[in-house]
Amino acid sequence: MDKPLIVVNFKTYASASGRAAESLAVAMEAHAQGPARMVAVVSAFDLEAVRRAAPSLEVWTQHLDPVGLGGFTGWLEPTTAIHRGAQGTIINHAEHKVSMEHVNSLKEQLSDEFPICGCAADLEEARSLAEIGPTFIAVEPPELIGGDISVTTADPAIVSDTVSVVKAVNPRVRVLCGAGVKNGADVAKAVELGAEGVLLASGVTKATDVEAVLSDLVSSLQ
Repeated sequence: MDKPLIVVNFKTYASASGRAAESLAVAMEAHAQGPARMVAVVSAFDLEAVRRAAPSLEVWTQHLDPVGLGGFTGWLEPTTAIHRGAQGTIINHAEHKVSMEHVNSLKEQLSDEFPICGCAADLEEARSLAEIGPTFIAVEPPELIGGDISVTTADPAIVSDTVSVVKAVNPRVRVLCGAGVKNGADVAKAVELGAEGVLLASGVTKATDVEAVLSDLVSSLQ
């Protein structure tokens, strides 16, 4: 089995944007050879700088649009994102919803070697994403995002049920879970419920001691 994933969404937090994004990426890079596959999900503005600051850290972008080079003002065009350092992307996050057609068109445009993580709010959305077949599906109940209670505690059934639903549709898709994930105990519970990693944000990006949080997140995977 591949390493479990710890995917940190930098969002546009002040503590994870610009120079702060570079510093956070360097802290994550220190754990990149550990028991988890560390992934930083950064603003498109920060892709190149983060890759330069932390060259051995896997870096994804927060969104892409299924467009090509041309007259697409304001869209995030994949070729340029990849040129600037994107090694994967999340899509359909609760804070940036798109249609299933958008996800499908993006998948068709990108290489199978480029990871796509589709975010799902519930089982039905997870099933629809599984039919498209992204690399990962991360189930994140929107009401728990940014909160103090992890999905693994508040609604463990949605994690295990998402695993069952997704694997029944497409066993190649790997399932992650997120919303309220903060510590190593949450990671351990996610793996116990059948997920292959976690997607989190504020638990790392707003931490007063980032190194301690990152160490704790991987502690159950040693």
